[in-house]
Amino acid sequence: MFEKVLIANRGEIALRVQRACRELGIKSVSIYSEADKNAKYVKLADESVCIGPAKSSLSYLHIPSIIAAAEITNAQAIHPGYGFLSENAEFAKRVEGSGFIFIGPRSDAIAAMGDKVKAKEAMIRAGVPVVPGSDGELPLDSKEVIKIAKKVGYPVIIKAVSGGGGRGMRVVREENELINALEITRSEAQSGFGNPAVYMEKYLENPRHIEVQILADEYGNVIHLGERDCSMQRRHQKVIEEAPAPGITAKMRKEIGNVCIRACKLIKYRGAGTFEFLFENGRFYFIEMNTRVQVEHTITEMITGIDIVKEQLYIASGEKLRYKQSDIEFKGHSIQCRVNAEDPFTFVPSPGKIEQCHFAGGNGVRVDSHVYAGYTVPPYYDSMIAKLIVHSENRKEAINRMKGVLLETSFSGIKTNIPLHLEMLNEAGFCEGSRSIHYLENYLKNK
Repeated sequence: MFEKVLIANRGEIALRVQRACRELGIKSVSIYSEADKNAKYVKLADESVCIGPAKSSLSYLHIPSIIAAAEITNAQAIHPGYGFLSENAEFAKRVEGSGFIFIGPRSDAIAAMGDKVKAKEAMIRAGVPVVPGSDGELPLDSKEVIKIAKKVGYPVIIKAVSGGGGRGMRVVREENELINALEITRSEAQSGFGNPAVYMEKYLENPRHIEVQILADEYGNVIHLGERDCSMQRRHQKVIEEAPAPGITAKMRKEIGNVCIRACKLIKYRGAGTFEFLFENGRFYFIEMNTRVQVEHTITEMITGIDIVKEQLYIASGEKLRYKQSDIEFKGHSIQCRVNAEDPFTFVPSPGKIEQCHFAGGNGVRVDSHVYAGYTVPPYYDSMIAKLIVHSENRKEAINRMKGVLLETSFSGIKTNIPLHLEMLNEAGFCEGSRSIHYLENYLKNK
């Protein structure tokens, strides 16, 4: 096992990884920008290094500064967390080339899954069901694109090959909208990802977002930890997640889990990863693979009892997977609400000083957060300030438990989206379960 790990991230995930390191007797190194100098995880780390100003491109996205921080602190490995450089194949390659261990997949696996077209081709070879669409990247010839769209059938969605996080995609419902949408998406892809390439898929009208968590070691051992439902989304950003997914049977779970295991073995995947699917009319359609720990890994931990971040550390240190599929049991139901510093209904960010802060507690309650009373939420980064997680015997009890947690949790000095979470947990449609990825946006639009 490592003696010292550098955590190349900020916020709650930096604190989350730090906790896992501490429990395994590993010293942690926190990097931070000037805007994060008073962060809790910076104070709690064994060592900390300022790597630049607030602007991400000059700090958390600046690869030479991160590697230099690992060098001067004699860290052995680098954990990327999620976001920032976590799925950047070049970063992983440079970490490996600098003599450090990247706590995640190998750089070639990240590159393969980061290219959505190549990822889809790999999944087809592995027998994973995919959404019907173009055969790879769309050509530059507009007439050929029109032919492809007719073959796929409207509505279609145009997606950036290098996209992610809900960015670089556009729905087209009629032929006269196609070419304009195509050019806009290409332009966005170039400016956002440095790659103008796009591809096309059939747009499913009412799918759910179901994802499967896997763990794989470098010796070819792979297991799945069940599925999560992440359908409560706004602008392709997840708001509420739960595990297991309502309406997914044990048979379905076993079948799709085995498919994901087969795909991991085919691409020789190592580490934690997540297969994301659209689920409609009883069928799964692969959309992408995330080659990192997910924000919502917590709910899988709650229903399986497995610490996913610790397993990342064990796997990266060269150990064999510590579990077999037969060891995995799914118990109860877990829900996570992402608390953001923003207006709950206009979604305008609300950075600033937290004057008062109180989190709920009690049986089956978990809070992953880096903030505290007196902490100033910076305006430069993602607005998420906490994750509230509950676990109970069944979904109904988990919903009721989460309502209590939301009522007990309070902030002053900033706005949060807690009122929206409370409204959704009291909304009949959500309580019934099995709602599509468009449900929340349609609800807000009607409201």
